Amino acid sequence: MRKQRGKNSRQPFIRANHRIRVPEIRLIDSQGNTGGVIKTSEAQARAREAGLDLVEVSPTANPPVCRIMDLGKFRYDEKRKTKHAKKSQQNHGVKEIKFHVNVDKHDYETKVQHAKGFLAKGHKVKFSLLFRGRENAHRELGFEVIKQVIEDCSDIATAEMPPRMMGRILVSMVAPIATKGRKAKSRKSAKPATGEKAGSEEAAKAPAAPEAEKAEAEKAGEEEVAKPAEPVAASAAKAD
Repeated sequence: MRKQRGKNSRQPFIRANHRIRVPEIRLIDSQGNTGGVIKTSEAQARAREAGLDLVEVSPTANPPVCRIMDLGKFRYDEKRKTKHAKKSQQNHGVKEIKFHVNVDKHDYETKVQHAKGFLAKGHKVKFSLLFRGRENAHRELGFEVIKQVIEDCSDIATAEMPPRMMGRILVSMVAPIATKGRKAKSRKSAKPATGEKAGSEEAAKAPAAPEAEKAEAEKAGEEEVAKPAEPVAASAAKAD
């Protein structure tokens, strides 16, 4: 009896070799060079000569685009891409952390650390708090707990859904702050410091100009005083 495969285990249908029945195709050889539009039979012959397969890579094009390649390797690569995409979708899901009104301090800190760990990995985090029995009479205490959690995670997350009641459960959700936004914010805050540094350097250099002018003026004055001394000495020598 033939074993039936489930829907999730089926691989996408790929036309290759004799399954390509259109009269003409646009060919890409094994080196990635475009061979133009040729007859399908000629392309299949070239693939056989190279010991490879003729695989339809773009069936919706007119005419369809086919490439000479290893069909087994192509299927393996496509399977890996699909698996990786599915894994990345699962990784960036929503994580839930549950609280109670009378949560212990140590338990609270542990849950906040778990939430920050999920946010650092790119997950959204859902906070839920169930009111039990007489706790429904003091729901404001639950709101205070959830608001404190959001505030403690505000450095790496932003509130996507503010705290609100859903039946007897208080729910809120936070999402991680985009990495680009954090980098831009840090660069923006760093710019004024650079300006202040440049301003301090200019202020330090500014007093140097008057001092240099003063030194040049003193030097010029000494030269003027020294010049008249020569004629006086000469006239004294003549009088002798």
